[in-house]
Amino acid sequence: MTDPSPEAWRRVDAYLTETLVGHDPDLEAAVAEQQSAGLPAIEVAPVSGKLLHLLARISGSRRVLEIGTLGAYSTIWMARGIPVDGVVVTIEAEPDIAAIARANVDRAGVGAKVDIRIGRGEHVLPTLQEEPPFDLVFIDADKESNTIYLDWAARLGHPGTVVVVDNIGRGGEVADPATTASNVIGTQRGLEMLGRDPRFDATALQTLDSKGWDGVAIAVLTDAAALPVTE
Repeated sequence: MTDPSPEAWRRVDAYLTETLVGHDPDLEAAVAEQQSAGLPAIEVAPVSGKLLHLLARISGSRRVLEIGTLGAYSTIWMARGIPVDGVVVTIEAEPDIAAIARANVDRAGVGAKVDIRIGRGEHVLPTLQEEPPFDLVFIDADKESNTIYLDWAARLGHPGTVVVVDNIGRGGEVADPATTASNVIGTQRGLEMLGRDPRFDATALQTLDSKGWDGVAIAVLTDAAALPVTE
């Protein structure tokens, strides 16, 4: 077995996508709208979108929290994985981007299950404390704030809540202790928190797909998440 080249892993990713995910007009339209608006192509790969969908179903999630909406590609995937009376609360910092996301989820037929909150994550998350806990949390926003988002995921979830953190591989740079890139340092701090904070039981996987060399961390909240938070 040889080390994979970008050409090889993209060929495998295309095969897996075609075989296990297929084509979906609504999801493809969401990406097209995002691109036409000049937004960055940083939505999850189709195989990762399907993973989020399956995690929502496997965990029996009714309430999902997403930090980082963009064009709502991953939002649509997760909304399809929850019951009719479930909800995906998704946080988007920019009103113009939130409008694109709203149009995309409505066109995909899941608009009734999606609640878009506009504002920066660190400002919106505290407002969710009076709402029922979330069963699944997907973190895919600015990496510098990963520890903040993870702390709120623990506060807003319950023992058994699934927490997913995207983009943890950073093209391999995450393993560089001398990195000066703030997004990589933020990713490292988040992973270190997952490893030491008793509220989480976590692992992570490297990924090679249409988005390149990256990774995803998956955690479950432990019983320690139910203990009172001390400031």
